[in-house]
Amino acid sequence: MNKFDDREKSFEAKESHDREQEFKAVARRNKLLGLWAAEQMGITGADADAYAKDVVISDFDEPGDDDVLRKVLGDLQAKGVDTSEHLVRKEMDELLVTARAQIRSEAK
Repeated sequence: MNKFDDREKSFEAKESHDREQEFKAVARRNKLLGLWAAEQMGITGADADAYAKDVVISDFDEPGDDDVLRKVLGDLQAKGVDTSEHLVRKEMDELLVTARAQIRSEAK
């Protein structure tokens, strides 16, 4: 095997690892978002954990974040929580940063 092949395999392995880490971070973000939304709705304990799992599962409906946003925003509005799409997206963005940091620290 020559150096070019070695570099290509190394690049492919890194890309695969990065995709896996991002998948884990998004799933973690969705769980954290579910816990945040549960708190906003006054849901606690095992019910909050179950709601967070539902949010994680909702991400498999379609590619991207819109399915998660629709679920959380719809649930918050149905419970009468004063919120907006902008506020939920902002929370999603902040929690993704948190989730990425958590995943990185766990990988060490």
